Amino acid sequence: MSMGQEYLKAVRGRFNQLKDLGDRAVAQLNEQELHHVPAPESNSVAVIVRHLSGNMISRWTDFFTTDGEKPDRNRDGEYETVPVTKDELKELSEIGWNTLFRALESLDEDDLLVELYIRGERHTVIEAMERHLSHVASHIGQIVYIAKMLRGGSWVTLSIPKGQSEAYRAKTFGQ
Repeated sequence: MSMGQEYLKAVRGRFNQLKDLGDRAVAQLNEQELHHVPAPESNSVAVIVRHLSGNMISRWTDFFTTDGEKPDRNRDGEYETVPVTKDELKELSEIGWNTLFRALESLDEDDLLVELYIRGERHTVIEAMERHLSHVASHIGQIVYIAKMLRGGSWVTLSIPKGQSEAYRAKTFGQ
C-alpha cells in the first residue's frame, strides 16, 4: 500500500471512530438531555450535532468545484435551539456523516494535493481533511463530556473504565 493510500485509510478510520464515539454518547441521552444547555454560552448536544451535520454537508458537497462554505448554509441557524426528536437528530446526523464518507471514499492518493477552498482560503485536500478532523474531534469531545455529565452514575463508559487499565492491559497483552 502506498503512503497516500495508507493516509486515506487512516483518515477514514479516524472519522469512523469519531462517529462511533459520538453515536454511542448520544445514544445514552434522552430527548430532554439532548437539549440541555450546560451554561449560558454553551451549546446543547442537539445544537452541536446540528452544527456538525451542517458543516459536513457544506464542506464536503461538491468540494472540488465550490467553496466549502456554501452560500445556502445557515451556520448561525445551526446554533439556534430548535426542538428535534432523537430520531430526527439521528437522521440529520447521518446525512452529514454520509456526505463526509461519500466524499472521502471518492478520493484517491492523486487527489491529496489538489487545491480546494474553504471560506475563500486555499487548502490542499490533506489540509482540508486535517482541518475537518480536528473540528469534528473537538465537537465529539464536547458531546461526550456533556453526555457524561448528564448521565452521572448511569454513564456507560466508551473506553476503558476508570481503575480498569491494568485489567485491560492484562487481558489484551496476556500479562
